[in-house]
Amino acid sequence: MPKLESQLDSLSPEFAQNAAAMQVHVDCFRGIEAKVEGAAETMRPRYEKRGNLMPRDRLNLLLDPGSPFLELSTLAGFKMFDDKDGAGAGAGCIAGIGYVSGIRAIVIVDNFAIKGGTISPIGLRKKLRLQEIALENKLPVVTLAQSGGANLAYAAEMFVEGGRAFANQARMSAAGLPQITVVHGSATAGGAYQPGLSDYIIMVRQQATTYLAGPPLLKAATGEVAADEELGGAEMHTQVSGVGDYLAEDDADGIRIAREIMASLGWETPLGASNTFSPPAYSPDELIGVVPADPKHPYDCREIIARIADGSNFLDFKPEYDSQTVCGHIRIEGLPCGVIANNGPITAPGAAKGGQFIQLCEQAGIPILFLHNITGFLVGTDPERNGIIKHGSKMIQAVANAKVPKISINVGGSYGAGNYAMCGRGFDPRFLFSWPNSRTAVMGGTQAGMVLRIVAEAKMAKAGAVDETKLAAMEAQTREMMDSQTTALASTARLEDDGLIDPRETRRVLAYALDICRASETRPLRENSFGVARF
Repeated sequence: MPKLESQLDSLSPEFAQNAAAMQVHVDCFRGIEAKVEGAAETMRPRYEKRGNLMPRDRLNLLLDPGSPFLELSTLAGFKMFDDKDGAGAGAGCIAGIGYVSGIRAIVIVDNFAIKGGTISPIGLRKKLRLQEIALENKLPVVTLAQSGGANLAYAAEMFVEGGRAFANQARMSAAGLPQITVVHGSATAGGAYQPGLSDYIIMVRQQATTYLAGPPLLKAATGEVAADEELGGAEMHTQVSGVGDYLAEDDADGIRIAREIMASLGWETPLGASNTFSPPAYSPDELIGVVPADPKHPYDCREIIARIADGSNFLDFKPEYDSQTVCGHIRIEGLPCGVIANNGPITAPGAAKGGQFIQLCEQAGIPILFLHNITGFLVGTDPERNGIIKHGSKMIQAVANAKVPKISINVGGSYGAGNYAMCGRGFDPRFLFSWPNSRTAVMGGTQAGMVLRIVAEAKMAKAGAVDETKLAAMEAQTREMMDSQTTALASTARLEDDGLIDPRETRRVLAYALDICRASETRPLRENSFGVARF
């Protein structure tokens, strides 16, 4: 396979400027993550006094020491709903994909140290997304539960979709995907069904309580007075009701039992395609300075490919036929992968090229990586006469219908229908991550402001009076609104991706994601009709 020759000068002032600009973006989102951890740490004395391990401590105890952990959606819900200061980023839980007793699994830890782990609408959407990842990639799920439940201020926005989370649990069990839940604290009302629908339930003595109606609601509804332990304590549920399967002495013991259950499943993670591969010829650390600080300045997307591909080897597909849509074959840590990337807008020939390449990957069963830096489809008289709509539709059809795993990384802008053709969120890629400089929008703020101004000006002209001051104000307001709503931070807060990543981590994240996809393609599941129920 041909080796890419980089033209990037990592010692140049331009590279240093680009790297410095990107580092500002990285520091911003890492700073928000650190703020969340700092807010949780202020609660440590209170919870340690109660004998509770902190959420991160529970996570670290659950995961295999030294094993990789891909954390997902760390900034979900940032400054949304009741998160006034940004300390609620993460939407009530710490979650990702990691190894538990040698088995790769979805791990969800309720972050009870932040607002009691209460769930907002975006927190529900995050958990639904995690279930989607588990189902699509055939991953078991381990949940460390201790939450205040749904935020009742937003109950009307969550009730119907909340049922979907329960339905997903039932379907995962029926699909043969084990679900293990450790109940560390309260699990009330609808929250009681999360452990109830799990295949294995571990309850911590004198800490876990699970009931459909807590003591206050019970008294209000029926007049009955009952204490927590009597109504839904761990001992009652493991010795009397049969809701709990294992009784743990404390947090650490509950996690130990979860790890032992996982180890007993005989559920091995298949080995990768190859354990021998060449690193890129150019350091992945140089990805920090590949993208120009000014998004209007072009660059060759092959500079990114050269820093994520094994040996920097890239088999360019149709390199002489439309230079703006780049397609080709690479390997990442030995795993084969097709790549589609952008050096400009998608033209009619570029769409035809991209659509053909997708079909070839589908035929060979090769996953596809989409590197977004796309302003959209080329517009104008000539593109329309050349059938841009017709050819663009073919590429979109190919993206939508390809069954091979698709992974998207937004490395720049992802605008308009170009986002669709490059497998944006609406096209259900297995994973979608964003660099912190990226933007996702129907169009840029400047363009949106100009469009509205032109339309409004035409209406004013028809009415016989054009107010330039009003037009300028409307244009500026639209530009500012669009620019503020389309940043990487705003998009990841709305769960339009699976998280922001430092560009330097791109190869590592892609290798892990590709291996997850590969394992799912080869894993047989033992399905049943209704899932595992307690009798």
